[in-house]
Amino acid sequence: MMSYADLEREIDRGTRPELLRDWMLGVLDDVAEGQRPLLAVRHPLGFICLPVSRTGADGICVHAWPAEPPTVQPTTSTMHSHSWDLLSHVLHGRVRNELIEVTEASAEPAWRVYEVHSRGDVDEMAGTDRLVTATTVTVETYCAGSSYALRAGGFHTSEVDPGQPAVTVVLGRAAPGFCDLSLGAVGGHRHRIRRDRCDVAETARMARQIARLVARG
Repeated sequence: MMSYADLEREIDRGTRPELLRDWMLGVLDDVAEGQRPLLAVRHPLGFICLPVSRTGADGICVHAWPAEPPTVQPTTSTMHSHSWDLLSHVLHGRVRNELIEVTEASAEPAWRVYEVHSRGDVDEMAGTDRLVTATTVTVETYCAGSSYALRAGGFHTSEVDPGQPAVTVVLGRAAPGFCDLSLGAVGGHRHRIRRDRCDVAETARMARQIARLVARG
């Protein structure tokens, strides 16, 4: 089992992608065979999340965008920012990141900023007093074998082309002083959503499907 530090080092080096692929295939095989006790989550942003490890401020996840995305949808928008620094390596397919500039605009706002407070499988979406506009300033596309980093607090979207699956391994390290944020309707209200967690059998099936994609590269 590679640790957070091991994965971070290999992603930063970028010289031995086969190690990342083999590690991922081993993890997915353990999940499929019931040797790793985790359950997949259908994330409202359109991907499947396998929460591989969480140690203190550090987390390791597998994100997979299937050809047919989950039926869940965000109740705000896909534009969001993390409370943690992200380092991601693409193992299959292509991921497109749009970096978003958010500007305060109390007079003619397009969006309200919502804080996302997560407790277990429940996300509470709490509207703040921040009214803003949002503009895409950069579009970056990453293919299998490439990596990217996103700093805590930076608004963005991460998407794939319709019908084109993708798989990434994601490292996240909590950044003090930051909160998960999302842009939503100006007139929206505080609400809660429950993340759709799969059962053991469905998690195993998804792990096998993801492994087939990773093996293809």
